[in-house]
Amino acid sequence: MEYRPDADCPLDGVRVLDLSRLVAGNMSTHVLADHGAEVIKVEPPGKGDPLRDWGADGISVQWKIYARNKKSIVLNLRDERAKAILLNLVEGAQVFVENFRTGGLEKMGLDPQTLWSRNPNLIILRVTGFGQTGPYSHKPGFGTLIEGMSGFAMKTGSADRPPSLPNMALADMVAGLYGAFACMTALREVETKSRKGQIIDLSLLEPLISILGGDAAIHHVTGKAPMRSGNRSMTASPRNTYQTKDGHWLAISGSMQAMAMRLFRSIGRADMCDDPRYSTNAARVAHADEVDAIVQGWVGARTLAENLIFFEETEVTAGPVYDAGQLRQDPHVQGREALVNMTDNDAPDGYLPMHNIVPRLSETPGAIRTPAPKLGEHTNALLTELGLSEAEIMDLKTEGVVA
Repeated sequence: MEYRPDADCPLDGVRVLDLSRLVAGNMSTHVLADHGAEVIKVEPPGKGDPLRDWGADGISVQWKIYARNKKSIVLNLRDERAKAILLNLVEGAQVFVENFRTGGLEKMGLDPQTLWSRNPNLIILRVTGFGQTGPYSHKPGFGTLIEGMSGFAMKTGSADRPPSLPNMALADMVAGLYGAFACMTALREVETKSRKGQIIDLSLLEPLISILGGDAAIHHVTGKAPMRSGNRSMTASPRNTYQTKDGHWLAISGSMQAMAMRLFRSIGRADMCDDPRYSTNAARVAHADEVDAIVQGWVGARTLAENLIFFEETEVTAGPVYDAGQLRQDPHVQGREALVNMTDNDAPDGYLPMHNIVPRLSETPGAIRTPAPKLGEHTNALLTELGLSEAEIMDLKTEGVVA
C-alpha cells in the first residue's frame, strides 16, 4: 500500500512537539499523528530517539511503525541557540510532549512557565514512571518496574512459576493511549471554553493499575490478593486455552452464564447445566480443574479447523490462538485490512506490515500519510519556516546546534 500524503484528516492544523523517547510518549503522538496532527519529533544529535534502535535484522521496525506520519528535527538542547529555536516552535504548537525524569525540563530552562510565556494555550504532556508528585516522583521509572509494582506481574503466569513480565512495552503502551486521550480533552478545553493551557501529569503506574480490574477492591473485601492462575480467570469459568488434536491451541470463554450452558450442551454434557458443581459461575470457578479437563477432552479429540467449524455452528465463543504469521493470514484480518503492507525499500519484498489506523471514524478517518522520518529529515524545512536563511542553517549545523 502506498502512503497518502494528501489525505484530509480530523486533526489537521494541530501541531505537536514531541521531545519524548522510546514508547509511552511516542504512542501518544502516534495516535495523534495517525489522525492528522503534525507531530514534530525533537531529537538529540547522534542517534536520535532510542526507539530507532528497536528492530529486527537491522531494520528499525518499531520506529517505522510508531513514528509514521511524524517529522524529525534535530536540536542540541545543551546549546542556548537550540533552546531558542525550540521556543520559537512552541509559539505555533498546541501540544508539547516530554518524558524526562521529573524536573528535567526545569533543569533545561524549559519549565512550563517559560513555555507558557511564549504560548499560554500550550498543553504540556509530562510522562514519567511515577508522576510529578509523591514519594517516588524523583525516581526513574521504566515500564518493567511499573509492570512489577502495579501487581500485573504477580498475577500473570502460572501459580507454580515466578511472576511474569509481559514481553512487550505494556505499561508504556497503555499510558500512551491515555496520553493521547488526555491531550484531546485538554485541547477541547482550550478550543471550546477559551481556557489556557495546562499540564497533563501522566505516570506509567496509574494507567496500568486502572486496567487490572478490581484487584485492590478484591483484596479489601476478601483479604487476599488475586494471584497467578495461568490462562484461567479468577472470576469466570470456563476460560482457558485448550490444545487441539493437531497441536494448535483454541481459546474458549464461557464468561456469561448462558454461554457456559451453551458450551456444555454443545459438547454433549447437558448434565453439567444441572450439576451443582457446574451450574453457577461461582461453582465452576471453584471446580475449574474439572471443567477444564472436560472441555480439553472434547477439544483435544479434534483438529483446530474442526473445532472452529463446530463452535461457530453452535455459536460458542471460541477462537484460534495465533502467532504473528498466522494472524497475517487470517481472512478477517485481511478482509478488514487490520494489517496493511506499506511500501518500504528497507524491508523484504519492498513492504512492511503494520497495523492500520485505529479506531476507524466513519466520516473523518485518519490516514497513513508519510513514512517514519529519517533523523533530522525536516530540520531544514522547519528552520526555514522560522525565517532562517540557508547560510544561517548551515552555520548552525557546522557548530553542532542542529542536524
